[in-house]
Amino acid sequence: MVLAVKKVLAGGRYITSTQAEVLAASMGESGTMLPHEKLSDREFEVMKLIAAGKGVKEIAHQLSLGEKTVFTYRARLLEKMGLKNGVEVARYALKHHLVD
Repeated sequence: MVLAVKKVLAGGRYITSTQAEVLAASMGESGTMLPHEKLSDREFEVMKLIAAGKGVKEIAHQLSLGEKTVFTYRARLLEKMGLKNGVEVARYALKHHLVD
């Protein structure tokens, strides 16, 4: 975390190792990544919980996060996946066998 803050304060950009892997993978492939493969680990975790029918409060409690943080992850994953709401997330997750 300290490294990220220092880098940003110095005018640079910081990405996590997970984001770097996703970026590297997408560079070698021309659109063959599935939308859920573009998510960070935490976004993927939140997506699975949304698809399982969990509410924001439940997700926040289960992952020890604030509700605003869960809303942020939800917004990011919806944008990255091109989905509009939790119902579409659930359909996608079921179609791709990401939840039971």
